[in-house]
Amino acid sequence: MRSDALVFLALTAVFATGCTQFPALEDTVSEEARNAPYMTLEPVETLRAGVPGNRIEDTDTATMEARIARLRTRAARLSGSVVDSQTRSRMSRGVE
Repeated sequence: MRSDALVFLALTAVFATGCTQFPALEDTVSEEARNAPYMTLEPVETLRAGVPGNRIEDTDTATMEARIARLRTRAARLSGSVVDSQTRSRMSRGVE
C-alpha cells in the first residue's frame, strides 16, 4: 500500500510540472540582438592553419618523464604497510 501511495505522489508531481506555464521569452531578447546578422562559419582548414604543428618540445618530454619518475617513487613509498610489526602483533593478541 505504501509503494502505491509513493507512485501516486510521484506521478502527481510529474504531471503537475508538465502543466506549468512556460515563461515568455520574447521580451527577454533585445531588438538589436534580434536584428543582428548571423555569424559566418569558417572552414575547419582555416582554423587548423592557425594552430602550430608540434607544440610538444624535447624539454616538455624530459620534464614529463621526470615527473612520472617522481610519482612512481612516491607511489612505491606509499605502497608499504601502514601498521608496523609491533602494533600488528599487539593487535593480533586482542584486547587485554
